[in-house]
Amino acid sequence: MIAWFSILPHLILAAGGFSIFCLGAFWRPRSAGVLSGLALIAVFLAGAGVFLTTPEEPQFLGMLEVQGYGRFFTVLIIVITGLTLLFSHQYTKIRNIAGDEFYGLILLAALGMIFVADAVHWLTFFLGLEVLSISLYVLIAMRQADPGSNEAAVKYFIVGAVSSAFLTFGIAIIYAAAGTLSIPQSLVIDVPSGGISLIFLGLSLLLVGIGFKISVVPFHLWTPDVYQGAPAPVTAFLSTGSKAALFAALLRFASYSSDELWLYLTPVLWVGAVLTMGVGTISALAQIRVKRLLAYSSVAQMGYLLMTLLAVKQEGASAIMFYLPVYALMDLGAFGSVALLSAEKADLDALDDYCGLAYVHPWRSAILAISLISLAGLPPTAGFIGKFTLFWAVLQSRYVVIAIIGIIMAILSIYFYFRVVVALFMRPAEATISIPSVALTDRFAGGVILFFLLLLGLVPSPVFTIIEQILPLRGIP
Repeated sequence: MIAWFSILPHLILAAGGFSIFCLGAFWRPRSAGVLSGLALIAVFLAGAGVFLTTPEEPQFLGMLEVQGYGRFFTVLIIVITGLTLLFSHQYTKIRNIAGDEFYGLILLAALGMIFVADAVHWLTFFLGLEVLSISLYVLIAMRQADPGSNEAAVKYFIVGAVSSAFLTFGIAIIYAAAGTLSIPQSLVIDVPSGGISLIFLGLSLLLVGIGFKISVVPFHLWTPDVYQGAPAPVTAFLSTGSKAALFAALLRFASYSSDELWLYLTPVLWVGAVLTMGVGTISALAQIRVKRLLAYSSVAQMGYLLMTLLAVKQEGASAIMFYLPVYALMDLGAFGSVALLSAEKADLDALDDYCGLAYVHPWRSAILAISLISLAGLPPTAGFIGKFTLFWAVLQSRYVVIAIIGIIMAILSIYFYFRVVVALFMRPAEATISIPSVALTDRFAGGVILFFLLLLGLVPSPVFTIIEQILPLRGIP
């Protein structure tokens, strides 16, 4: 008998997304408040479904992991989705994009993210990634009258198509070499010595495809343009949910990999991490537009996580699992604040436009400032604890050189994060900008982010306790 309750959160999100589409098709008024409320109810029920069900088996039909590790990332993605919907409520209504398409696709994108994070079968992983990608193509282009949004959607579509091609060929080659689509079984095969085996080639193509999605250098060039052109809440969702899901998958792949495969992966990850941290940080230093600055910041953050992936066989797993929720809160707070501070016609983007806003809109500016301080890794925020655990794990694994490079990049990043903070609090306003009033949903979402960024910076031990209960994950000590 199939235990369907094991995937109750997945079913709720799918049902919620399709219900919103049907309501939009057959109910002419299409009230933004009703659609937004239904999406939030679906997310709440999906979250409740995680805690109210106890799967008897660790996997669902050999396709999805539904215990421990999978549930951790399911909860994380549901929280990201809920906060995105809260930030989107007034933003989409004012800009006339609060239709059934927006809310339905947000739920389906979240479903794809959960499939990617929970997948233990290559077919499930690929289908989840496609559901995620196709939903995001449309969400990025939601502002049809905005040329920047349309350009961003086209660029992301082209990148997504190339990425999918690499992933498809990679999975096909891994299947040809391993004879199975099970992720654990295909990655523990003993690789023959001499020459480049099929499994190496397949894994290389797979890493290139994932590299496009998580903005690893040199596959990052789409990131600033897409982040700048997409609506701010969609950018927040893209930069947090998809990255968390794909790093959950990378962490799983690393844990299942045999020693031979890991020896092959180590230099690739080393070079990729150094380039990603360096290019992301140095490019951000020269930016005068906040969304592009945050885009390159996101690239650099992926470099820190990729660096810690080197230490996954030692202490890196718990550090990555702690940092991913912290990163999600920081980026949601940053891009959510951009949405809250934006005028009706376009997102507030030029750095000079942020001058003096802290004295006019203190609550929204405080959310942005604390998020940026946390991204810079300064106490007493969660970002400080997160980066400390990342670098500690890498040093404990004796990757001293890359840890020093990462620390230097983290120190340099303080400059460009504080450029925005200084503009908010220490410079006079250049001009008066008409910004809509903040809604109750926005206040709640911002309050949640501020609370947890400070709480996890002061009391991180409960999250580490949960992570220790989840690990080991088949090879992760």
